[in-house]
Amino acid sequence: MNNSPILVLTSPGENDLPLSAELRSRVAIVTGDAAANLAKAAPDAEIILNWSGSLALLRDVFLTSRRVRWIHSRSAGLEQVLFPELVASDVVLTNGSGVFSPSLGEFALAAILYFAKDLRRMVRNQIAGVWEQFDITMISGQTLGIVGYGSIGREVATRARALGMRVLGLRRGASKSLDGDSSLDQIYGPGQLSEMLSLSDYVVITLPLTEQTRGIIGEAEFAAMKKNAVVINLGRGPTVDEQAMINALSERKIRGAALDVFDHEPLPQGHPLYSMENVLLSPHCADHTPDWLDNAMRFFLDQLERFNSGEPLLNVVNKAMGY
Repeated sequence: MNNSPILVLTSPGENDLPLSAELRSRVAIVTGDAAANLAKAAPDAEIILNWSGSLALLRDVFLTSRRVRWIHSRSAGLEQVLFPELVASDVVLTNGSGVFSPSLGEFALAAILYFAKDLRRMVRNQIAGVWEQFDITMISGQTLGIVGYGSIGREVATRARALGMRVLGLRRGASKSLDGDSSLDQIYGPGQLSEMLSLSDYVVITLPLTEQTRGIIGEAEFAAMKKNAVVINLGRGPTVDEQAMINALSERKIRGAALDVFDHEPLPQGHPLYSMENVLLSPHCADHTPDWLDNAMRFFLDQLERFNSGEPLLNVVNKAMGY
């Protein structure tokens, strides 16, 4: 066992780590939800696992961990991880990108089918005891645009392609080459967002939250969409201008939205999104399978083995870029 302890940052009350016996068999760990709980061990720690700690807690612990070489975040999102001192340092930062992507890919497909088959109407009629026949939509042959073609986007694309959809993807620094990706029909660069949106029947957003992506889907982007378009946000809430989206939904400028992420979570009581008939809400749990936390810890354990053996770590974050 390594004599240098791993600092595990948790939220208050969340001290039961999955696979803790396996983790403790490999390394000494010190768990805490306050900097004071970790102060004694921090000067000797080379690794920090931010399991569910706050940004303030991570920064406080980081500033006292003079030997730290690697920080891993359970989450794929980095808005609760990055701060100036960490960005400026040589400390390696990794995240959980890709660990939860298959479940999110399935949720996107469920949302597409929810609107295509008008499942809300079916359930409403069933509850009311109403026999009402109506037309539904085939998704085969329709176009899916993915804004932020990373690990989640690839999982969405694979499933959509299997059901006969045409798939477009937008990513940073995109070339015209599909790089052998058989799930994509066409790739777009950042300057072509409106063009891709205008062609898409369904728009899946999987972007991280950075200064460049905040509000990237706004009034102009909703105006560029088809009237029958459905927006599905699986990335971070603030990448979409919430008020512009509510306006587009209220005025029927787009068909609907399926949302797993929001500007403020939990979504406040009385928020207009709760009562909108053309919105499907998930309380940020589209990736909460029964084993999601186990999977997150297994990924960290694999990373730990790589770290200890000197192998390159996976999911190394470009701290200056924020992803």
